[in-house]
Amino acid sequence: MGTGVTWGTPLLLPEDKPEQNPTHLGQIQPELYRPGDGETGGFKGAGGGKGGAPPPPCGRLSVALRYAYGSQQLVVRILRALDLPAKDANGFSDPYVKIYLLPDRKKKYQTKVHRKTLNPVFDETFSFGVPFGELPARRLHFSVYDFDRFSRHDLIGQVVLDNLLEAAERGPDVPIWRDIVEGSGEKADLGEVNFSLCYLPTAGRLTVTVIRASNLRAMDLTGFSDPYVKASLMAEGRRLKKRKTSIKKNTLNPSYNEALVFDVPHESVHHVSLTIAVVDYDCIGHNEVIGLCRVGSDAEGPGREHWAQMLANPRKPIEHWHTLVEEKALGLAAKGSARDKPSVVVEPVGPD
Repeated sequence: MGTGVTWGTPLLLPEDKPEQNPTHLGQIQPELYRPGDGETGGFKGAGGGKGGAPPPPCGRLSVALRYAYGSQQLVVRILRALDLPAKDANGFSDPYVKIYLLPDRKKKYQTKVHRKTLNPVFDETFSFGVPFGELPARRLHFSVYDFDRFSRHDLIGQVVLDNLLEAAERGPDVPIWRDIVEGSGEKADLGEVNFSLCYLPTAGRLTVTVIRASNLRAMDLTGFSDPYVKASLMAEGRRLKKRKTSIKKNTLNPSYNEALVFDVPHESVHHVSLTIAVVDYDCIGHNEVIGLCRVGSDAEGPGREHWAQMLANPRKPIEHWHTLVEEKALGLAAKGSARDKPSVVVEPVGPD
């Protein structure tokens, strides 16, 4: 005699929904393994609803974990998401997931972008090197974003998973489902660029050595970009000279180690600035600026400090990291700092 469940009639949990495309036979059906709120690896999110209640979820995320003791690697498999909110006018989103192993935010991974869907299947695996003894103090942070080709990516929501050892011991074939909690204003970062400045007063030569960039924003649907760096010598709001690095394909962490040289007479060095732009190359459409920074005597914060250190240490390369900002933010800063300056003796160049 059989049980009370008929094989021909799928048993749906109250929060389950029938799939339009049934899962292939023999494969795991993650929707059948949705744990209750009290199971291992809870989520933590920002904000609250009425009366201190948590905000309504922005869909659900499914992951699976295992710990490789021999190599001391935490292996994270991002399976899928369900019921994401529509962020685009077409009624869909273009979602991808970014993952950190907290408290470290320097190393991160992200999935590919999935076009026009509210129920993406990612099925991508990532590994973090972490000693076994550190697992209890570490947490996995998942941020779900909506990809936007022409503006800053929208944060859909996030999941923070703790109790990683217990979660990993459940095995890689047991998916963990968690609500995606509305984000707390976190924005998609644009990345950082590392370069050195060196000025030779007697020769009137300014050298910008572009070393590397890291954690760049993904501009392509592959989840990567094709970045190059453009340095523009500016004076009185005009671009006088420009230099470019080579293009690095399919990467968010390019290495360059390329020198860009400008002729700047000593009497003009206090009246010029540099705009450093990281640009995504597009062989078909227009190249898109990922982000910029600015260095010079009239720049703000780190940009002014870097320039001052260069001037105080002639003939010595001064290396700094700079956070990239949006083009419009840099434009406002540059416009606000405009003032009368003597003419700069550098030949201008034509447009791009």
